Amino acid sequence: MFHTLQEYLHHTKGVSYLVAGAVLVAFIGFWLFLVGRERRE
Repeated sequence: MFHTLQEYLHHTKGVSYLVAGAVLVAFIGFWLFLVGRERRE
């Protein structure tokens, strides 16, 4: 699949950015859920 170390590291870095972006979006969604719940009470 990967022929060189540079290709492997480039792929790994891309995947880590995607995971970090997904965690950030999930955290923002969870934060908005909590803040919205406080306003209703």
